[in-house]
This record gives sequence, C-alpha cells and structure tokens, in this order.
Amino acid sequence: MGGMVQPESREGEHPQLPQLPPGQRLQRGWPVTHYGPVPRFRPERWEFRVFGVTADGGTRHWSHEEFSALPHETVVGDLHCVTRFSMLGVEWGGVRARTVLELVPPAEEVTHVMVWAEYGYSANLRLADFAADRTVFATHRAGEPLTAEHGFPVRLVVPQLYAWKGPKWVRGVEYMTADRRGFWEERGYHNLGDPWREQRYSYQEEPGDGPEP
Repeated sequence: MGGMVQPESREGEHPQLPQLPPGQRLQRGWPVTHYGPVPRFRPERWEFRVFGVTADGGTRHWSHEEFSALPHETVVGDLHCVTRFSMLGVEWGGVRARTVLELVPPAEEVTHVMVWAEYGYSANLRLADFAADRTVFATHRAGEPLTAEHGFPVRLVVPQLYAWKGPKWVRGVEYMTADRRGFWEERGYHNLGDPWREQRYSYQEEPGDGPEP
C-alpha cells in the first residue's frame, strides 16, 4: 500500500476458513489504510518509469495514456493486511508485472526490484515475487476503477505477500542486483512479508531474510 498506519498468510487459526493465513480475520469491506495524504492525480504530469539494471541499460517511460493502453488483464487474488484483516478472492484488473518485465527485460543479474510510489514511498520485492503470475499493477477492482484512497490510478497487488508490499499510487520500478530495504522495511517490518509464515516484523527475520548489514 502507499503506507500503513502501524507495522502491518494454509492452515491457520480459522478452521472454517483454511485459506486465511495465521493471525488474520476475514474482512467484508475494504478499509482505507495508508500513511500520509492522498496524492492529487495530475494526468499531464503522471508517468510510469522502469529503470535501474535493465537488459539494454536504458529507462522506459509511459504516460498515463500510454500505460492505460497496455494489455489489461484480470486476476483473482487475496489481500492480506499486516493489521490482521484479509479480503479473499478479490478481482483485480490491470497490467501484470510480467508484462512490464517482458516490455522492459531486466539484466540477467537482477535479483530484486524496488517499487516506487508517490512521496518517495517504496517496497522491495524479490524478482520471483514480482514476476509471479498474479502480481498486477491494478487499476480496477471488481470491474470498477480504483478510488483515490485505494491507490488510483495504479497500485501494485502481490497476493502472496502482506499488502504493504504492494504500494498505492505507484510511479515506477527499479531493477536491482542486490536487495535493499524499502520504506516500511526500514521502519521495523519484515523484509520478506510472507503472511503464511506470519513474517510481520524485522525482529522475526532469520539469516538470509534481509540484505546484508
């Protein structure tokens, strides 16, 4: 998300809902959780940028109109917030992360990405999580455009990780050859964020879970 108010998962504590990660509760609505103000969308200034260690060494830019013209696909994926609510079977529409990787291939040595959003917010991901089939730059939910409070015009959704790993108001992706902590990871969140392993906070990290000090 574009941030969380506090440091934000298949068998868990809910035998009637085995698809819930441990420590999570089923959420019927969609709460608004973010850090800081909702940015104002200015389409004439908005761009989506892919940069860093690209295969050709270049940077790719899309205007909002150009990004909106990329292949639009629908995926179904859960949303697990570290504040312990989960939304199951949500329909997201947008541009798969795989499409971005195909259009702007990373260099062979890339292992991680940093997803950048408004106000300098960032979230780091392993390349495998970013490239997963259901990872999507969502522009719609249940067929309707996202609202500003939920990330319009673009938010990343990574169903297999806690929701803070999917920022709201995304503006770009940086390809990296080594891991680097993002905004919330620098502030006490777990570097990997797997809800099924309940990787909520950095003190739970094991050797190899985070970048070298």
